[in-house]
Amino acid sequence: MTTCSSAGTLVISFIGMQSQEVKIKSNVNVVLKSDAEQLDEVMVVAYGTAKKSSFTGSAGTMNADKIATRSVSNITNAMSGQVAGVQMTSDNGQPGEAAKIRIRGIGSMSSSNDPLYVVDGVPYDGNISSINPSDIESLTVLKDAAANAIYGARGANGVVLITTKSGQNGEARVTFDAKWGSNSRAVPNYDVISSPGEYYETMYKALYNSKVYNGASAAEAYAYANKTLFDAKNGGLGYQIYTVPQGENLIGTNFRLNPNATLGYSDGTYYYTPDDWYDEIFGSSFRQEYNASVSGKSDKISYYASAGYLNDTGLIQNSAFKRYTGRGKVDYQAKKWLKIGTNLAYTYSDSQAPDNQTADDWSSSANLFYIVNSIAPIYPMYVRNADGSIKIDPNTGHRVYDAGSSTNFKRPSFTGNAARDIELNKYHTYTDAFTGKWYANIMPLEGLTLTANIATTLENTRSNNLYSTFGSASSTDGDVYVESTRSFGVNTQYLASYVHTFNHVHNFDIMVGYEQYRLKEQVLYGENTNLYDPNIGELGNAVGTDKKTVNSYTDNYMTEGILSRIQYNYDGKYFLSASYRRDASSRFAPENRWGNFGSVGGAWLMTKEKFLEDVKWLDMLKFKASWGVQGNDHLLITVNGQDVNNWYAYKDQYNVSFSNGQYSTTLAYKGNKDLTWETSYSFNTGFDFELFGNRLNGTVEYFSRKTKDLLYNQPIPITSGINTGYIPTNIGSISNKGVELDLTGIIFRNKEFEWTANLNLTHYKNKITELSPELEAAGGQKGSYYIYRIGGSLYESYIKEYAGVDPETGLAMYYVDPDNGDYTTTTNYSEAKQADQGDLLPKVYGGFGTSLNYKGLDFSIQLSYQLGGRYYDGTYQSFMHNGGSGMQGYNWSTDIRNAWTPENRYTDVPRLNASDDCYQLDSSRYLVSSNYLSLNNITLGYTLPKSWTQKLQISNLRVYVSADNVALLTARKGLDPRQDFGLGSSTYGSGAATSSAYSAMRTITGGINLTF
Repeated sequence: MTTCSSAGTLVISFIGMQSQEVKIKSNVNVVLKSDAEQLDEVMVVAYGTAKKSSFTGSAGTMNADKIATRSVSNITNAMSGQVAGVQMTSDNGQPGEAAKIRIRGIGSMSSSNDPLYVVDGVPYDGNISSINPSDIESLTVLKDAAANAIYGARGANGVVLITTKSGQNGEARVTFDAKWGSNSRAVPNYDVISSPGEYYETMYKALYNSKVYNGASAAEAYAYANKTLFDAKNGGLGYQIYTVPQGENLIGTNFRLNPNATLGYSDGTYYYTPDDWYDEIFGSSFRQEYNASVSGKSDKISYYASAGYLNDTGLIQNSAFKRYTGRGKVDYQAKKWLKIGTNLAYTYSDSQAPDNQTADDWSSSANLFYIVNSIAPIYPMYVRNADGSIKIDPNTGHRVYDAGSSTNFKRPSFTGNAARDIELNKYHTYTDAFTGKWYANIMPLEGLTLTANIATTLENTRSNNLYSTFGSASSTDGDVYVESTRSFGVNTQYLASYVHTFNHVHNFDIMVGYEQYRLKEQVLYGENTNLYDPNIGELGNAVGTDKKTVNSYTDNYMTEGILSRIQYNYDGKYFLSASYRRDASSRFAPENRWGNFGSVGGAWLMTKEKFLEDVKWLDMLKFKASWGVQGNDHLLITVNGQDVNNWYAYKDQYNVSFSNGQYSTTLAYKGNKDLTWETSYSFNTGFDFELFGNRLNGTVEYFSRKTKDLLYNQPIPITSGINTGYIPTNIGSISNKGVELDLTGIIFRNKEFEWTANLNLTHYKNKITELSPELEAAGGQKGSYYIYRIGGSLYESYIKEYAGVDPETGLAMYYVDPDNGDYTTTTNYSEAKQADQGDLLPKVYGGFGTSLNYKGLDFSIQLSYQLGGRYYDGTYQSFMHNGGSGMQGYNWSTDIRNAWTPENRYTDVPRLNASDDCYQLDSSRYLVSSNYLSLNNITLGYTLPKSWTQKLQISNLRVYVSADNVALLTARKGLDPRQDFGLGSSTYGSGAATSSAYSAMRTITGGINLTF
């Protein structure tokens, strides 16, 4: 708006901007500054919205423009580094898989640490991959009790609010977005020996040293090494892939490959030459995505409708995620006193996720990542005819893979053929997901709103695994597994809110309500063998009896709660809030079912005070503090290596069998009627600020969360008479204390150019503050690789301490008992005791990025980082073996070149000796820095000038290219600390490999966005 304040002055103003007066000239260039007083950001919070200035809690947001830069099939994978206090790991790069999210630390031992997801105001228990990221308007993470305590039992680990898009004011808006790109492996393998000749040389040294270091003569050692090198039954490699002149050895007495040897060997029936398994398995795959929407808003109606298609193929064969989505959202002001609306979404997805490709399957012969990353560079991947051509299976028309027993040679390890099975076996999980929300707002009196929300989530999932007659299940003539799951949840909310202002300065917002949630899960599964038709994966096609199994079960779960909240502010300067919720959970016995939760919070908008009104560089300063209590009922149990819900934790649970006409029961789970809520007490305080004409905005906060009465599966001795191994209890307490910093700044801005940057960081300390009296007396609970003790964290490493290499003998040394001050070294592994190696969790984590806009050209880059933690590198451990003890055929790290020798005495790599029994054993030797810097996204786009697009009746046209998961910088090539927090059962033991998990994918896409 422009007005004349005097004959020679113009007053220029705009909503949300500071008015300016300028003298009248022939050419006037005016840049309006943001007015933080007029334009107060509205954010989505629990059960509604709030102005940022009045919010007493802690929250972080990620808006649609940030989401749009990422090419992800699951929104959780776009959150890394974006929100302070949010820590993420992903141990499965399979397309469509969700990341694990931890908000402000780890607060539970045996209970879930996952946050609650709320979609458009309603708790959501469906698969997050069913939500199209293109439909999301904003994502808000509620981090403290003042923000999420009103969710009671389900919000103890934080809340992630997902708000889908709605119509905007104006005429109908039509958008279309298309992306095409490719996926490839983002994290390479470790630095391992890639030369077949060098691998044979190294193995030869290990065999030779096993005799020489044990008193044999050099001649005897050479003879042994020559005899054993290809003898798989007696410690050798099993395969000969070099042709050597008759009478000569492959490796000379100088430990070098015979210069007369040529790569490739034929025994008259087969031809043997190594394949590059990595290049054969991992290549680029195609990704395509299309999204379209129509939206608009008038005085009475707001609407949004969208459709989307995604085809995201994986790194290996028969690995992909295909999704079709549709959403319709309508809000209608039917009467002045009545507003109704609905939000309906349907998703169909087909996830092709092969079995055994996670870190939990690190030693499985079906784990293709484990095999490809670990197998020695001497083994063929395919069976070849004598002329060198790859053999073709006449039944399938496919290439014949070498399973380690398919030719006249045998592999001592890596038997089976994961590459063949991945190609021939078929894995599909088909999901139909429907979510619906219906609401009515009735406003009988001014300021009073009565709301009824009814929401449903229905998921029908069918898993269909066909193990081919020609693959791993050939011995049973094929195998089929089918599982159907129906999950139906209903959430009802009845709310009453009253908003009123007294005397123009006393502002009240009061809400009371009732909420109920019911969930029913029904599962039916079956398995059988002997397929009549090898291409049909149905139980009716399987006629065997070896694995004939059919089973079904139903689980029910219910929570209900009475909730209330009051918010008050005095003249927009002083803010108070309080909430209370009483919740019940069906997981607990009736007498322990109810829990009381709530919060109080306050904020002071200090820049409203007179003593700060003259501080021109300070646009906004707010102090806030809150305290609250929350509950957690989400106890987990481990079944077949997977953590699953225990819906009936207070009940004894039995397995039932029938034999000889009699029924019998066996105790499978010992319940506990005294079990009750795990309770978290949270405190948060800090400052929100805007400085220098709103050019620098930020938040700094201190938080503390103490969790008491932990839901814990406590181990019990066999002498107790309970053979389940553990019993659920409420025991112990844990605290998480830390600080967060979140900054967003405008580095430079004028009429045509803007450069912004952002940074967030989080530091926290996880500490066990209480255990059971028995454990405290015993110094804590000591596991094979961890210790729970007072003062330690949930990720406290407890392993033997490596003391380096004895320079005289080359043997690995360990400290005898460091925890008790005995730092005597020993080369006898059994003499050393486990020792506390400290907390593995990082000291600092977060993200940063920058964006530039110039005349329609936009560029952004976003990174995440982690500092100060450690990680047990089981993969590296598996690559630092001694050539014996069943490790024949495993590859070596190139660090093995620095192994101890009489000429190389001062090294940290023990001598290479196939008979040493303490070479590769678990110890602090394999603890490595978990620091990383991840380049998550780079986006470059160009929006065509309006003068061009309007001629085509297009309001906006943008073309762009985007790269996700671009690069990762870590302490060691191949290491990906983002897969785990540093300590876990899959991370330790016998060389358990983090690289056994489905690797993260790099995605590069180009796209076009049209708006009409």
